[in-house]
Formats: sequence, structure tokens, C-alpha cells
Amino acid sequence: MPNKTGNAVTDAVRQFNKYFLNPAMLRLAGRKHWYAAAIHHTGRVSGRKRVTPVVADRVTDGFIVPLPYGTEVDWLRNAVAENHATITVGGSSFDVTNPRIIGAEEAERQLSSRHSRTFKRFGITDYAKFDVRTDTKAGIRPDDREEHHGR
Repeated sequence: MPNKTGNAVTDAVRQFNKYFLNPAMLRLAGRKHWYAAAIHHTGRVSGRKRVTPVVADRVTDGFIVPLPYGTEVDWLRNAVAENHATITVGGSSFDVTNPRIIGAEEAERQLSSRHSRTFKRFGITDYAKFDVRTDTKAGIRPDDREEHHGR
């Protein structure tokens, strides 16, 4: 996956979010009536269970997650290494597989026009696409919080 590095301001925002905002967001991520989802993944080096808040939009055959910090974020690298994660959104959990990077054009065809416009305004050009695994149930409740990882 290509690495998109940001400028100093973007990097500072990313670090602030990783260590301060994301831990606070995890209190609500994945719950009913909250916009943020939680992605449960396993650290590819440590093997530890992690949870990261993300925006995840349900589409016909899975989920699309905007990548405002680029394609080399830890949670995505972990999901790719395992070819699996669990997304909790709106109080429900979904086993997801086949994580892959898609461009804005492909994502915009599948997202609502409102979300497409919003993500475009923020300059998001890369997205992660996940397929929903249909042969099992996730079995993870939103309150089952493992150690979080902000990126």
C-alpha cells in the first residue's frame, strides 16, 4: 500500500487524535445513535487485541471507511495482515474480511451523495473497503472493549 505522509500540521493532528481524542471517542464508538464505529483488530506484531474509532459506512456488500490519515494507518495494516476485523456500528457487530484500498471515485459510487460530498470537502482520496463475512456472527458487543489503539 502506498504511504501518504502529511505535512507537519496533519501529523500533529494525527498524534493528538491517537493519544487524546480517540480514547475519548471509544466511549461512544459503535453504539446506537453515534456516528463513529469501532474497528476491532489484532496487532500484527504484538498479537494484542485493539479497538480504534473510525467512520464506517454500510454499503451493499460491506463497509467503506474513509482514510483521512492515509493508507498506512496501524489499524488497516493489522486488518490486512489478518484479512479480518470486526466493525461495530450502531450497536451491531459485523465480521469483515478482504480489506483493500479503493479510490475516491469507486467509493463515491457506493456512498450516499451527502457522505461523498463531506469526505471530498475533507480531501479524502483513499478508502478502505471490507466485505461482510456471512458465514459467522461476530459475537462482539459494543461494551466489550479491548485495549484501544488510536491509529
